[in-house]
Amino acid sequence: MGPDRHLKWIVLAMVLAQLVACRLVRDLAWKWVLFWAYAFGGCVNHSLTLAIHDISHNVAFGNRQAKWNRWFAMIANLPIGMPYSASFKKYHIDHHRYLGGDNLDVDIPTDFEGWFFCTPLRKLVWLILQPLFYALRPLYINPKPITTMEIWNALVQFSVDLLLYHTFGLKPVVYLVAGSVFCLGFHPISGHFIAEHYMFMKGHETYSYYGPLNLITFNVGYHMEHHDFPSIPGSKLPAVHRIASEYYDCLPHHESWARVIWDFIFNEEIGPYSRVKRKCKLANAG
Repeated sequence: MGPDRHLKWIVLAMVLAQLVACRLVRDLAWKWVLFWAYAFGGCVNHSLTLAIHDISHNVAFGNRQAKWNRWFAMIANLPIGMPYSASFKKYHIDHHRYLGGDNLDVDIPTDFEGWFFCTPLRKLVWLILQPLFYALRPLYINPKPITTMEIWNALVQFSVDLLLYHTFGLKPVVYLVAGSVFCLGFHPISGHFIAEHYMFMKGHETYSYYGPLNLITFNVGYHMEHHDFPSIPGSKLPAVHRIASEYYDCLPHHESWARVIWDFIFNEEIGPYSRVKRKCKLANAG
């Protein structure tokens, strides 16, 4: 456990790469702006959301510099185009503390999602619209007051968006936002959203994935290990698996996020309802 001293430099390099891409796409035709948003920019942005996931556990600067992590997450947020990091931090803690908790864990789809998105075509639409559901679901399941950090997150993000628009025009802003929407929706990397906690086998609600996409997703595939030790940086989770291999090697895990998406769409037994939901007692209850 402890901070990952390389994380901040990796994140800064990714943010810089996206700023360079904004300069490069400003003169492209719209079809190529959208192509590169899906093929490159969105992949970087999705990776940055997973960097923000790591940073939310204070692994960039450590627990003693908690506020530094919050502010640095806003820098990682910049290429995503929409304010995200402060709200994610607020709700992600509940995901770990009350995994599957009814009206507490906003990672759990609503009853409407489970009821309506039940056919292959509808499940495909649900996957495409995942960013929308992740943004709106907290407002329905577990609304919380807006925090000061969320206000700062929005002010910083929209100020940079306006600066990019003023400097490079509309296309770079569309490139960033569209990439985030594309690659957080129907995209191979987004298979991790389904792979992590959807019950592909009864009795198992959390799964790991040990494939090559971990190289660009801060090892989020090591998800069982992450929930066991959330204060360990993603860069060290493979070491956790090696050290405790006798516990992890016998657990079911996924071989491919793309296969997870395929099975989710076409397996009639799997859908938004394929989650464990439990009643949880609040941690601060008497």
